[in-house]
Amino acid sequence: MKKNDLYKETKQSIVSYPGGILSFVLVLLASQSGQAQFINDGIIKVDDKTILSVYEPYINKPSGGFTNDGIVYIFDNWNNDGDVLFSDKSDGQTIFNGKKVQKLEGRKITNFQDVIFDSQSDTLVSFRLNQIISVNRKAEFLTGIIVSNEDKNKESESRVIFNENAIHSDASDLSFVDGKVEKIGNSMFEFPVGNDLFFRPAFHAKEGTGDGNIYTAQYFHQNSDNQYKHASKEDSILLINDKEYWNVTQDEGADKIVLTLTLDSQTTPNEFLDVASGMKVVIVRWDTASSKWIEEKGEVSEPIPNTSKDAGYSQLLTAQVSGYGIFTMALVKDNKPLDDVIVYNAVSPNGDGVNDTFLIEGIKDYPDNSVEIYNRWGVKVYDAKSYNESDVMFRGYSDGRVTVNRGEKLPTGTYFYILRYTKGEEGKEKSGYLYINNQ
Repeated sequence: MKKNDLYKETKQSIVSYPGGILSFVLVLLASQSGQAQFINDGIIKVDDKTILSVYEPYINKPSGGFTNDGIVYIFDNWNNDGDVLFSDKSDGQTIFNGKKVQKLEGRKITNFQDVIFDSQSDTLVSFRLNQIISVNRKAEFLTGIIVSNEDKNKESESRVIFNENAIHSDASDLSFVDGKVEKIGNSMFEFPVGNDLFFRPAFHAKEGTGDGNIYTAQYFHQNSDNQYKHASKEDSILLINDKEYWNVTQDEGADKIVLTLTLDSQTTPNEFLDVASGMKVVIVRWDTASSKWIEEKGEVSEPIPNTSKDAGYSQLLTAQVSGYGIFTMALVKDNKPLDDVIVYNAVSPNGDGVNDTFLIEGIKDYPDNSVEIYNRWGVKVYDAKSYNESDVMFRGYSDGRVTVNRGEKLPTGTYFYILRYTKGEEGKEKSGYLYINNQ
């Protein structure tokens, strides 16, 4: 009988701490090319306090089950056609730490409790995503850009899903998702998206918390005029950004959002950063029904302090938008009306009698009014009717009719306000940024 030398020993490093148990049933095979592979056709369970390091391509067969409640290092490609899970209350952590470009593929969703992208590759685009991965608790973007490839032969496009309470950290020009990111639920969220080598997130969330909404965002460092003609626009729009755009969709739910886009000199044309006198930067959206760009208004923040060179943006552009779809920024004429009220946009509620409240001078003359304040993720933190200069005033705490964390002192930072009031029979609106110093 001829010897079959295609079966080779794979290299795993298994470390079990006291009390830790690693149990699995697996098949270790090599491909026809002689490349060793870690093939699972049974059950693998990595228990608490256990480390599993996989140095060869991992293949989870349709009948394979992989439950990670410990720490798993993946140094090569990952292919999942089976079940990848974690137990309830698990601290399971999966770390992609290869020395070359790693492919994440498969026909089934890979469910991570925590996942870390920390490539040792010498190329910045270090991960090729051709499947759906789901993050239940946290994703850490340390080193390596994750490029999502759309496979037209699959029922669902490749993307990264963040569940209701999932978060992420450290996203920057060094590591982000170049593709679609989906967020389930209404908790405040920064979409860690970018394109090419640029991290350019969008921020948004529905006011309050709860289930029922699914949002998806993607950033394109491209000219939107190629698909959404800039010549087709409202008359108020003078110049549309021809270097970048975002696609923001609501896949489930019916709520409108406060949307924040990001500006930075690496991608945003200078006309939108050094704005000419008499001009203003606003958010614009491609309206499918009318096949033209429409103005969604918006306010640009002051430059964000202490922004690192890898942060991906230096300013924010925020507006309460009327729909979803393709967004970018545009220049319009800054037709400033005569001020009926004066907004003082600094609040430092430390009891010294200076800027202790959000002062809107003259608003008492227009009692038919409302004030809404949002944090940078678009979550409403204050909401009041009949705002005035005495008893109904914002004092730096989350309060009002529909807010999150009611009664809590808000953290220091930049917030976005919308003021609406009636003058005679005319409805008026002002919006902008205010800075809260709650230290």
